Amino acid sequence: MSSVSVQSPSVRLELYNNRLISPPHLYQCRSKWEMNRRGFTLKGIVASGVSVMGSPLTAESVQGIQRLPYKQEGYNYWTWRGHKIHYIVQGEGSPVVLIHGFGASAFHWRYNIPELAKRNKVYAIDLLGFGWSDKAIIEYDTMVWRDQVVDFLKDIVEEPAVLVGNSLGGFTALVAASALPEHVIGVALLNSAGQFGNTSSEIKSEETTLQKFILKALKEIFQRVVLGFLFWQAKQPARIESVLKSVYINTSNVDDYLVESITQPAADPNAGEVYYRLMTGFMMTQSKYTLDSVLSKLSCPLLLLWGDLDPWVGPAKANRIKEFYPNTSLINLQAGHCPHDEVPELVNRALLDWLSTLKT
Repeated sequence: MSSVSVQSPSVRLELYNNRLISPPHLYQCRSKWEMNRRGFTLKGIVASGVSVMGSPLTAESVQGIQRLPYKQEGYNYWTWRGHKIHYIVQGEGSPVVLIHGFGASAFHWRYNIPELAKRNKVYAIDLLGFGWSDKAIIEYDTMVWRDQVVDFLKDIVEEPAVLVGNSLGGFTALVAASALPEHVIGVALLNSAGQFGNTSSEIKSEETTLQKFILKALKEIFQRVVLGFLFWQAKQPARIESVLKSVYINTSNVDDYLVESITQPAADPNAGEVYYRLMTGFMMTQSKYTLDSVLSKLSCPLLLLWGDLDPWVGPAKANRIKEFYPNTSLINLQAGHCPHDEVPELVNRALLDWLSTLKT
């Protein structure tokens, strides 16, 4: 495993200490955050028992937090390799690029874009095959989205930026930053996808055998029937709501806006074929791009904003990333897989404070 030599010390920051009160999932946060690294300090967020795990986070019910207006037609479009790519841009200042996770879109940053745009020029992009971007009939892998983000930085952003990604978007941010270091001054990950490589040849051998078994067992017609049914089921609003509620600890933000932002792109005529290609690609291939290989090439500060209650990607991964890449700041959140949408006020505050420490 490669190591990374950096001069800045790594820091682990516990975001707050929770005291569970009645009713369940309603927390009172009393905390003082401090990070003595390059002047990065966060102080005194008090939620009064409501804003972190309580009432719906809307422009009316959350103190000062705004929500991006939903537009069925989308916002802005850019042509990349002959494909229409949707993106949102707001604000002025040092650029920040937000990258959504699997099945989501730029609208998943609805509570982050308006707040971050008060100090920065904020872009939110839909990855090819997702959201309002074209559902291209191509073979999908990590490198497609890496190249898309790299070219977006060159063609649209046109100056060094910070990349922020959730889940699949987190790993995409990492590979893009490692591929274009001169254009990326920092990366922030929220419950990122990606796996560390195994050093055990025995484990690798077992995985290879398993892949061969799957390849043999899942014939294309069977795959298409099963995945076709799964896609039909997955795009039903009730099913989307159910899945979202399984990964949001506070489910009050699982609302019509969020469900509509997922179901509308799924109605695209090519969406089923894209889903099939994505799922078979994930099942059948083992990427050579692992977290350790990508982090070994990273050269900028890294921020981890981690929902510790995520049933899919727990805090152990964040700890391992920080251990592997010392130039990392870690903030632990009492949230699920999408902390930027579940506890946006905390994520926005942490991001803005961290962004203010970066050298542009």
